Parts: sequence; structure tokens; C-alpha cells
Amino acid sequence: MEANIAIRMATKTDAKDILEIYAPYVTDTAITFEYDVPSAQEFAERIERTLTKYPFLITIEDNRIVGYAYASEFKGRAAYDWAAETTVYLRRDCRGRGLGRMMYLSLEEMLKKQNILNLNACIAYASVEDEHLNNSSAVFHEHMGYRKVGHFTKCGYKFGTWYDVIWMEKMIGEHTAAPRAVIPITQLNI
Repeated sequence: MEANIAIRMATKTDAKDILEIYAPYVTDTAITFEYDVPSAQEFAERIERTLTKYPFLITIEDNRIVGYAYASEFKGRAAYDWAAETTVYLRRDCRGRGLGRMMYLSLEEMLKKQNILNLNACIAYASVEDEHLNNSSAVFHEHMGYRKVGHFTKCGYKFGTWYDVIWMEKMIGEHTAAPRAVIPITQLNI
């Protein structure tokens, strides 16, 4: 039996279900450097804040939210408008099935329509893999066409361990002398 899979824009009311996906990454992994699981209200506010400019997508499989991906501001200066940071999370039992790829490709298409040119991913990286962090996220991003552009050593501390961070980037548009203005997601018919 084939699964019924759909990708749509998240809403604040999805926060509780999305938080169920995110919480184990906070409590059990160094994939996120967040120490405390945010409340559903705080997560709803994060979704709402993201949606003022960028897409926040969820993937639904058989009526259950199984993953999410979103873009956020790379830096808070006007010259960085054409760059966005990308993020993806899946239910841990749903990884390795192509759902992350589907979400990232959908996210990328929306960002192209917004005139975003650079995608940046900040990834926790283990110089020595352990029970809290392996480097599968870096491998995933490489398969998605990102390339490593920066490596910061021992800059995140969690679970009594110092972890590295790498930055990876992907160009999705042409860099011209007069780039088209970035369009907030709220102004697109998506």
C-alpha cells in the first residue's frame, strides 16, 4: 500500500505536532544546540514569524505530520536579502525515505520564486561521531547540492561535549548586477 504524502504551508495550529518532531532532537541529540524544548506557544510564534517572509513547510503522510522544512533570515542586513538559511527535520522513524529531499526541493522552488539566490545551512558537526551526533546532515546537504564553505571548531557545547559547526551553501539563481527584489512569501500565490 502506497503512503499518501502531501506538502503544504504550516500554520500556527500545526505547532504542537511539529514540536513532537523537534523535541527529541533537542533532548537526545546535538543536531540542534537548543537545550530546552520550547513550548507549543513559542513554537507557534516561531512559525508565524517565519511566515512573514519565508516558507515554513510541513509534510503529511497518511494524515500525520512527519517532517518540516523552512527558511529564515541569513543575516539582518539588507545586503543579505538574497540569502536564506534552510532547515529540515523529520520524525526520526521517517528518515532515509526521500521525504527530506522532497521537502527541500519544494522549499527551494518557493525560495526561487521569492528571488532568493543563496541557500545556507548551519550544521552541527562531530569531529568524532557519538550517540548524540553523526554527520548524516552534512551528507544529506551534499547530496542536495550544497558545498561546505566554513568550519568552526568546538563552538557548540551540549551533553558534555564540544561540537563543531559547518556552513554549507547552494546557489539557486544567477547573481546579476541588478538582482530582482526579494518577494515575501505572503505576496506570492502559493
